[in-house]
Amino acid sequence: MIGQRIRDLRKQKKMSQSELAKIIGVTQTTITAWETGKAEPSSSAVANLADYFNVTTDYLLGRPEEKRDDGIDHTALEKAIDEARSFDGKPMSDHDREIVRNILKGYFKTK
Repeated sequence: MIGQRIRDLRKQKKMSQSELAKIIGVTQTTITAWETGKAEPSSSAVANLADYFNVTTDYLLGRPEEKRDDGIDHTALEKAIDEARSFDGKPMSDHDREIVRNILKGYFKTK
């Protein structure tokens, strides 16, 4: 599960395994092993991946995220943002993602 999530998130950012490896501080071979399920990332690597991709560690691990007191399914919210694109089809910047996240949170709180 985690390997597929890593691969999907990496591809959404249109980056190579080598690029991700440099950012996370591991080798490209390690990224390949994670994505193919031949190895599991350490807890610190999972945290680094979650921070980089702006997702929760629970999302990476395939766990349903607990509902917070605000009643919003944050896993679904993050997935919606991950799948969204800007008007011209380019991935959103981190700043734009944060704006969309806040707008959607406000919308879902009124439901």
